Amino acid sequence: MRKLIFILLGIAVLSACHTDGRKGGSSAHMDVEVFRYDRLQYEAAVLNSLLAWQRMSTEWSHATRLLIEDVLELGSVDQPDINERMCTYFSDSILVCLMEDADSVFRDMSQIEKDLSEGFRALKKELPSLPVPRVYSQISALNQSVVVADSLLGFSLDKYMGADYPLYKRYYYSYQRRFMSPDRIVPDCFTFYLLGQYPFSWEEGHRALFDIMMYRGKIAWVVEHVFGSDRLGAFALGCTDDELKWCEKNEQRLWEWMSDSNHLLSTDPMVIRSYMSSNPNFIFAKQQMPPFTGIWLGMRLIDQWMKEHKSMTVGQLLEKTDFRELIPFPRSGE
Repeated sequence: MRKLIFILLGIAVLSACHTDGRKGGSSAHMDVEVFRYDRLQYEAAVLNSLLAWQRMSTEWSHATRLLIEDVLELGSVDQPDINERMCTYFSDSILVCLMEDADSVFRDMSQIEKDLSEGFRALKKELPSLPVPRVYSQISALNQSVVVADSLLGFSLDKYMGADYPLYKRYYYSYQRRFMSPDRIVPDCFTFYLLGQYPFSWEEGHRALFDIMMYRGKIAWVVEHVFGSDRLGAFALGCTDDELKWCEKNEQRLWEWMSDSNHLLSTDPMVIRSYMSSNPNFIFAKQQMPPFTGIWLGMRLIDQWMKEHKSMTVGQLLEKTDFRELIPFPRSGE
């Protein structure tokens, strides 16, 4: 079975069945419920509840396999002692406190569920055949922020406790903590859900910075489009007004400099990371670049292209993999 797991850098599905985390028949009345898998984890691992472990192993077997084997890497879920291993792992006092704090911070999921519901309704209007996953919340012990696998979408509450959460200051830089707030859950869920549904095509000759910028840019553009955001980068990327003003002011100069530096067609991981990550230590014109500048630039080209191709649907955009004709400047040597 094919599985896709994404880690947020810088850095969920629906049916008429209530227990699937979905309600309603048509997409117009579709409501998403977030299943509190994190509470099952607490009951099973901290309170040593056999009933909770049985539910994890039966009703949520796929999510449990993902958690144990891929996120926590505790071994195979089929091992006889895997329950004991998980209990031992989560017996750490820091993790117990983290789970209890997460339950307190996210005692009410109604706003998140409302936003997820509205987003999936809008997305289904654009992409009627798109499967909508079962959505659940988990505790990943500060590992993956969002996991996407087959018909599942899970987000880790412990990665969204707020930038000022004391524990974060021990493990994360300030530029990372700013993206670890509750308001990032919904945009992150839709971003990585779409990344899972429309994975990057690693074709020979199309693995350069520009290709990745356009791929991530189209995903971010669709997320902004679905939620009706009127400022590119504010919702999908979490950029501030000042950061967006900087990008808008320096857009032309950035393209020119990237072209002159032969960065656009570079496959150097360090070059790509400089433009695509949340790390602000990359300097342009003696100033720190905002996070995800490369994705924002890709969004801008996608936005312009969609305005010029009004017959293009969101589905067609997501299926499109080659944007080389949109390179703003002649390729090196041409």
